[in-house]
Amino acid sequence: MLRITPSLVSALALLTAVTAAPALAGGSHGVDNVEQAFDRLFGNPVAPAGVKRAKRVEAPAEPKQAAPRFAQSEPISALPPQSAVPYSAPIAPQPAPRMVQGGFETRLAHLADASNGRIGVAAVDLGSGQGVSVMGDQPFPLASTGKIAIVAAFLEGVDQGRYRLNDRYPLMVPVPSRRLSTAVAPVRPGAMMSAEQLIELAITRSDNHATDALLAAMGGPQVVTRWLRRVGVSGIRLDRDIATMVRDDGVVDPARSIDLRDSTTPQAMAVLLAGLYQGQWLSAQSREVLLGAMRRCVTGIHRMKALLPDDALIGHKTGTLSNTSSDVGLIRTSDGRTLAVAIYVTGQGGKPGREQRIAAIARALYENYPNGAKGLALNTAR
Repeated sequence: MLRITPSLVSALALLTAVTAAPALAGGSHGVDNVEQAFDRLFGNPVAPAGVKRAKRVEAPAEPKQAAPRFAQSEPISALPPQSAVPYSAPIAPQPAPRMVQGGFETRLAHLADASNGRIGVAAVDLGSGQGVSVMGDQPFPLASTGKIAIVAAFLEGVDQGRYRLNDRYPLMVPVPSRRLSTAVAPVRPGAMMSAEQLIELAITRSDNHATDALLAAMGGPQVVTRWLRRVGVSGIRLDRDIATMVRDDGVVDPARSIDLRDSTTPQAMAVLLAGLYQGQWLSAQSREVLLGAMRRCVTGIHRMKALLPDDALIGHKTGTLSNTSSDVGLIRTSDGRTLAVAIYVTGQGGKPGREQRIAAIARALYENYPNGAKGLALNTAR
C-alpha cells in the first residue's frame, strides 16, 4: 500500500497542481456551450492580437524531479522470448487484484479483475497530484492511443519551424501484402492533405492513412520514440508505422503475452497526458491543436464517455487491435476536477466486454477518485 503524502505529491514532476476552474453549472448544455466551456477549461488563453505564437516551453534534457510514482503491480516474470516473435514473452498467471482499503479500492479492484485478460489502469488527479494504478507498470499494446504521441512530436516540429500546419503531404495507403512478409508494410501515396487536416483525421477519426502521412513526414516511428525519451516520458515506444502494425496484428495475443514493440504502460500514458495538458512541451497554439482534436474525437462512444454524465467534458483517443481495446484522455468533472486517465483492456470475451470494462472503470474514477480513495493508491501485489 502506498500512501500519497504531501512530500510525494511535491515530487511528481509532471503533475504539478493546476488552478481548478470553477465547477460547471448543473443541468443540460447545448453542443456549442459544452465546447465553449471545455475550451475555457482545457485550453490556453487566446494570445493578444498581433502575437503569432506563444513562447514555447522547452523541456529540460533531464527531468528536474522524479517521475510520478504509482502503486506498483506484480512484475511480469522474465521468460525467454518466443522465437517467432522475438519481442514477446508469455505472461505469468496473475492473481485477481487484491483489495487494499476502502470502498473505492474494492470497486476498482473488481472492475480491473485480470482473470479474463489483463487490464491496466492509471489515473492522476491533476489538481492534487494523487495517482492510482492497477497493473499500471506493465506494457500493453499502444495501438491507436499512440497517435497522441505522434501528433505531439509533429507539433513540436511546427513550433521549431521545421513544419507548418498548411504544409501538404500525401496519405499513406497500404498495398496488400501477406502478414510478416516484409519488415515494413508497403504503402502508396494517396490524396494530398494539409498537416492540419491530417492531424484532425488522425485524432478525431483515428485515420491510419493520415497518421502514417505524419510519420513519413517526420522520418518514421523512431522519431516519435526519440521525442518521448527527450521530453522525459519513458515506458512508451513506437517501433512500426500503423500500416505494418495493423497488417501484422494478431501474431501475439495481448491477453496472454506481451509484445514490447509499440507498447505503453498505463502510467507512462498518464504522464504524457498530464504533461501535454500542463503545457510542458508544446506552444499554446500547438497544445490547443492537439487537445482540441481530442475533444472532437468521435470514436469509442461505448468506452470512457459511455457512462459519464452529460456535463462531463472529455478529450480522448481510443485504440483497438486484436483482443485489445483502450481509451486514454483528460476528463473534466462537473465539480472542477481534471483527471488524466489511461485504460487498457485485453480479453474479456470480445470487444463489447472490453468496452464495458473501460466504461465502468471510467465511471468509477469520475465518481470517486480521488475523493473516494482518501489518498490511497491501489496495490495489486500478492
